[in-house]
Amino acid sequence: MKRNPSRPRLKVSADGENLVNHAGARLLSDLADATGLTGGLSEAMAPTKHRRRGHDRGQVLVDLAVMIADGGDAISDLAVLRHQPALFGPVASTSTAWRTLESVDDAALARIASARAEARRQVWAAGADPGFYVIDFDGTLITAHSDKEGAAPTYKKGFGHHPLLAFLDATGEALAGILRPGNAGSNTAADHVELLGLALAQLPVDPAAVEVVARADSAALTPGSWRPARTPRSASPSATT
Repeated sequence: MKRNPSRPRLKVSADGENLVNHAGARLLSDLADATGLTGGLSEAMAPTKHRRRGHDRGQVLVDLAVMIADGGDAISDLAVLRHQPALFGPVASTSTAWRTLESVDDAALARIASARAEARRQVWAAGADPGFYVIDFDGTLITAHSDKEGAAPTYKKGFGHHPLLAFLDATGEALAGILRPGNAGSNTAADHVELLGLALAQLPVDPAAVEVVARADSAALTPGSWRPARTPRSASPSATT
């Protein structure tokens, strides 16, 4: 699937005229295009779209990601991009963005993950490979202020969600995540094994050829997931694969 560029060409000048807000966010859009991420997401989302007309769903996902990076915390915040067509081009309506997200099933998630991995491979091949690979695992509690799908009481006596996330230490890249209800356990071995597989699949390296370390705090030291790492007494508890 070949995409036609839909964002307007920009001219950067220092004359103080035709100024726009959120200009830096446009750079994120261009980065997604340049690394092939937008095109990869377009291919990943193509099977979910049954009409030829309308917004490219891969670009909708990119616009949503740019909106979040720009400080948005609700789908309706996509209006910030939509209100500047001279900067971001045509941006989907809130209802179109909802339909795009609702169309993402397990098969689409797998295709999206492949698109992300391929974009990362291209970026690393261009010189962004950090040269060492430490994956940090951790859970986080997200408060829900009203009844939401998957929201449940948490071990901190709150209410919300308890996703499990994996990041690459050297670059801060978000490798993988598992959405979980608020009452999900902190030391569920099956979740850690699943997350490790998803994170490894995102790395453009062969774990059999280079050392890849998976690190977590003591809450994630679950039998069946990890073996204890040898660390100095002063170091915080961690684990390796």
